[in-house]
Order: sequence, then C-alpha cells, then structure tokens
Amino acid sequence: MKKLFFLFVFLMGSAIVWAQPYNVGHVQITYNDPARSNRAIQTELYYPATVAGESTPMVNGQFPVIVFGHGFVMVWSAYSNIWDNLAPQGYILAFPRTEGNVSPNHAEFGADLAFLVAKLQSEGATNSNSIFYNHVNTKSAIMGHSMGGGSSFLATANNTNITTMISFAAANTTPSSIAAAQQVSVPSLVISGQNDCVAPPAQHQIPMYDSLASACKAYVEILGGGHCYFAETNFNCSFGEGTCTPNPTITRLEQQDAAQDFAGMWLAYYLKDDCAAWTNFQDSLQNSVRVASQFACMQQTPTITQNGNQLQSTPASTYQWFLNGNPINGATAQTYIPLQNGNYTVEVTYSTLCPVGSNTINWLSTGIVNFIADEQFMVYPNPANDACMLQFTSLKDAVVTITITDMRGSLVLERRIRAGAGVPIQHNLNLTGIETGMYQLTLQAESVLITRKLIKQ
Repeated sequence: MKKLFFLFVFLMGSAIVWAQPYNVGHVQITYNDPARSNRAIQTELYYPATVAGESTPMVNGQFPVIVFGHGFVMVWSAYSNIWDNLAPQGYILAFPRTEGNVSPNHAEFGADLAFLVAKLQSEGATNSNSIFYNHVNTKSAIMGHSMGGGSSFLATANNTNITTMISFAAANTTPSSIAAAQQVSVPSLVISGQNDCVAPPAQHQIPMYDSLASACKAYVEILGGGHCYFAETNFNCSFGEGTCTPNPTITRLEQQDAAQDFAGMWLAYYLKDDCAAWTNFQDSLQNSVRVASQFACMQQTPTITQNGNQLQSTPASTYQWFLNGNPINGATAQTYIPLQNGNYTVEVTYSTLCPVGSNTINWLSTGIVNFIADEQFMVYPNPANDACMLQFTSLKDAVVTITITDMRGSLVLERRIRAGAGVPIQHNLNLTGIETGMYQLTLQAESVLITRKLIKQ
C-alpha cells in the first residue's frame, strides 16, 4: 500500500511540475511537399498561445514539435485529449488530415508525418511570415494512433531528423511497420492496450517493439485497455472495436490517464531534457499497477580507459572530466591528459542534456592503477533471468565487492569474493527474488570501480 501511495504522490507531483500556464491557440494550414509533386497536406495545429483562440500569437520561447497521425477513417478532432494535454505544457502539435479515406496509402501518410516535422522546423527558422517564426526548437517527436501509430514507424525509419517516437495501439501497415522498425534507431516508446482486439499486441505492437533498432526503447501495455480509448469517442473506431473481443475493462479516462502519464514523462525527458522525468519513468515502469512493461536502454555508463598518456571515454555526445569530484575547467573532449595524480571520472550526455557518470580511475605518475581491466569484465547473459555469470581476472590478490542497485540508487544485492592474482574468476550471481527491470551492477576493488547496466527479465 505504501508503494501505491508514493506512486500516486509522484504522479501527481509530476503533473504539477510539467503543467504550464499556456493557453492553446489553433490554426489550420495546408502545406505542400515539393518532393512529392506539391502534395497538399491539410494540417490542424495547436500551440502555446498568448490568448486561446484561432490564429492567436504564440507565447515567447521555442518549443518542440510533435506530429500526430490519426487512426484508420478517424478524424483529427478525435484526439482533443492529446492536444488538450500537451499544448498547455509547451509543445507544438500538428495533426495532418490526409489519408482519411477507406483506402489509405500508408507510405504517403508516413511521409506526411516526416515532412511536417521538417517543414515546421524550417518555418520556425526561416519564414518571418509564419506564426511559428522563432518559436520552434530542434527537438521533435512523431506520434500516432492505430494506422497513424504504424505509420509513425514508416516516418521514423532512417530519419535522423526525429528526436523520438511514441505509438499508441499501432497497427501494422503496408508497407510493414514491423519491418520498418528495424530501421528505427531513435528512442521509441510503444504503448498498447492489453484488451485491444482490433490490433492485438501479440500481432502488432510487440513485434514492432521487438524489431526496433533503437538504443533505448520501452513497451508499456495498459492493463485492461482497449484500442479506441486512446482517443475520444469516434463512431468508426467504436464500430470496429464493437465487432471483436475482448473488450476494455477500464474506462476511457483511466486508459488516457495512464497513456498520458507515461508519454508525458518520456516526452519531458527527450524533448525538454527533464532528467527527473527519466528517473520517474523508470520508477513507474517498475512500480505501476496499471501496466505491464518491457524496457531496454543501452545508454551505458561511460567507461574510462588508458590510451598512452591520456584517459579516454567511450563515445557520447558531450563530456566533462572531473578530478577528485571537481570539474576540470576546459576538459570537455572525449580524451584527457591528466596533469596530476588523483581520481578521475567523466560525465557524459547522450541524446539529452542529462549527465551520466563513469567509473573512477586512480591516476598515478606511473599510469593507471587498474589491476582489473574494465574491458575484460564480462556479464552474461544480459538480459538475465535468475542468474548471470561474472567473469574477470585480477592482476593481484584482492577482495572484490559486487553490488546491484536499482535506478533510484537503492542497494538490492551485495556480495564479496576473494580474487587471486592472475586467477580467472567466473562467479555465478544468483538473481532470484530480484524484480524485473534495469539495474546497475558494480564491481569494486580498492580504487577500481567498474559498472555495467544489468537487465533482469
């Protein structure tokens, strides 16, 4: 009961933090894509405005773009729950009205979604006559429901202009969105309804999730949720869902609340660099009683190694080196040449501005005291079930401490083993009783600290 109470407090607190006092403006614009014979893309746009209403000015600031694809024979107005939730938080939302007939072209619809991201960013940067001029930043997301969810995969495949993707009850398309997922490398969140009989998760969303090439991806299945409840009431969707079973066992509001909570945290992290949202997202995956989930994020803890007379970090987007816990002025490259003895670490960022810390290396004038080589420390299998094997060799006698902590930093498991000099160690680590999720596994011997991400499934 305590866990549920704290989860409720966290979700309520998160909603308060994210809520912004923005009014919602609306404008309808038809854009033309010159790469496809000036294809007309009629688009409904909702944005943070100084005053609510039609074509009202945007508030000061630059905001991320979210392009949302509608479901089969559904209209953009069925997704008022999406713009009513996200536009006040400081997002620009675009809803293309194309391919709304009974014979939609999924490839064209996916191309429309991708085009609108690039078009709106161009409008914000170069078109002084646009309502969005100087109001669009470089972050973007493609989202969609049902057919639009499947088309989101088509839009995002091989597309480096997109920051992240979120799909709701995505339906496999023609061409196949399951196949397209293999070309999607951006962080992706796949949300489904457990009782979706229109596009059942086992045949649609789960194969898409499994096929994703994303370095960071999550699958969230809302327990008791259906297909149509991700949107507002829509006759065409409801009619289709009414012809199959199982039916949803939760309300539309309950399903939308769950979807908005998880999507909101994901967007806050990837589009607004909200580091706390990322911690909250992972915490919710583990603790929420509303969903079942899978999670695989390979944004590994950076590792420092010696390269001649310098230290080198594994690749990342940005770097900041530290000596004895203090930032080193100007040390912002992938490599650093130590000028004095001490403990060196590096903090890096990947796709957001949120820093990730490395292992610690103790540098002496004679080199690195690192008698357990980081690159030789192996953990397998990973993901693991009830056990995993640790393999390493110490260059001298040592007592090695092995710890597992959850993503909040709480200690889950601790073991100590003796390692003899030059003796290969293979230690079977029992994971029975540890809940599924992502953890940090740490091996420590004297000043040597080596970390790995461990996934328990």
